[in-house]
Formats: sequence, structure tokens, C-alpha cells
Amino acid sequence: MNFKGAKMPSGPPAGGGALAKAVLVGGAVLYAGMNSFYNVEGGHRAIVFNRLDGIKDKVYPEGTHLIIPWFERPIIYDVRARPNLVESTSGSRDLQMVRIGLRVLTRPMPENLPTIYRTLGTDYNERVLPSIIHETLKAVVAQYNASQLITQREAVSREIRKILTERANNFNIALDDVSITSLSFGKEFTHAIEAKQVAAQEAERAKFIVEKAEQDKRSAIIRAQGEAKSAELIGQAISNNPAFLSLRQIEAAREIAHTMASSNNRVFLDSNDLLLGLQQLSLSGKQKK
Repeated sequence: MNFKGAKMPSGPPAGGGALAKAVLVGGAVLYAGMNSFYNVEGGHRAIVFNRLDGIKDKVYPEGTHLIIPWFERPIIYDVRARPNLVESTSGSRDLQMVRIGLRVLTRPMPENLPTIYRTLGTDYNERVLPSIIHETLKAVVAQYNASQLITQREAVSREIRKILTERANNFNIALDDVSITSLSFGKEFTHAIEAKQVAAQEAERAKFIVEKAEQDKRSAIIRAQGEAKSAELIGQAISNNPAFLSLRQIEAAREIAHTMASSNNRVFLDSNDLLLGLQQLSLSGKQKK
């Protein structure tokens, strides 16, 4: 076979290599520009992980910050207080089972975020809070009787907050508020409390009845004494002045006459039939013979 007149294909044109380099450089610049800045929103803090040095000790505040693309990446924490609801069943000092609900406001300490990330990671709440809250609740509830947990609820809450704050500080977590949201007991203790309340109400009712009877007794005595005194005074008035009886009789006759006059019926009666006997009265109060 004769290859004398054949031509070998030429290599790629020089312009194609320059274009590929320009595309690579432009892509690298674009990547660096898009990944060289990051924002820290309000209520957040950031730490930076470096592929060569690990976690930096510096904590970055709110705003826009510069990093080295690929070699560094930001880790952003929410440092605002967040509520955590935990329920635990514990035994009281008098061996009553108590179910207590606790609401805790927690936040990470911003200056210790590098330590928190190295030891706990970003889910520090789930790693720490349930264990220390359950342990604290069991320790505090065991110091009180079931009835004391109701009557001394504020003192129990303060004790729980004091212990929880000390325990959380060991993990660089700040507690802003601790409050008891629910407190329930076993059925037997609940029935005993209800029975005690009913008995107390019955005792108060019996006490009221006794006091009312005493008051009625005093009222009857005072009324009887008043009636006796009134009868005595009337007797003295009659003996001293017989006209007093005639005056009372005239007043009674006037009231009867007024009642009959205001009635719609017409009635004609003799004064003797009404037992008034007004014609027998004299101005001196003596009846005619």
C-alpha cells in the first residue's frame, strides 16, 4: 500500500486551548466569588472550620464575613433563647408517683461556641437537656411529700432552677427561665385529695349550721325579751292611764274601716258586730254603765 501521498491530520487549533483555559479560570473566579462570603443573621453567631487548623477559636458576630473557599466553611448557631418542654415521672418522699412537666428556656453561651461544637456538636440541646432535666427532677421531687409539691410549688421551682443552672453551665448552656407547667399525681392520691376536700367542705357546712342555730337562738331570746318588755310597758300604761286602751281600740277600728272602705265590695255592718263598741267609749277612758 502506498502512503506516499497521504496527509496526517493536524492537531487542535491554538485558539481552542486558550478558550478552555479562559473558561476554567472564569469558573474558578466565579466559584471563589460566590463562596468567599457568608452572612450571619440577627440572633446568630458563627464559627469557622478550617481544613488545615480545625475549628477556629474566634466567634463571628452578625454581618457579612470573608472565608477561603473550600478550605473553610462556616458553622452558624442560633443564640436566641428557645423553649424546651420535658415531662418526667418521679417518686415523692412519701412514695407517691408524680408526673411533672417542665418548660426550660435555654441558649448557648456565644463566647464558648467553639467548645460546644467540639464536645456536643450542633444538637447540644438533644444531647444534654433531657438527661440533666430528668436527673434534677427526680432528685428534687424526692425531697418533698406529694402535698408539699402543691403547697410549696414556688420553692420547688426555685430549687429545680438552681440545680439545673449549675448543671447546664458545665456544658456552656445558659438557662434564662425554668417553670413548672404541669403537676399530676396517681389516681389513689387524687381520690384522697378529693375526699379530703369534700370532708373539709362538709365540716365548714356543719360549722355554718351550728353558728346559724346559735344566731337563731339568740334572736329568739332577744325577740322574747322584747315582747315581754313590750307587754310590761303596755300593762303599765293601761294601769296608769285607762285611756291608753281606748286609744288602741280607736286605732284598730280605723284600720278596719280603712280596709273595708278600700274594698270593691260594699258591706254594711253594725259596729256591735265588729266588736268595736265605740259608742261606749268616753273621753275619760271609762265605759258607760
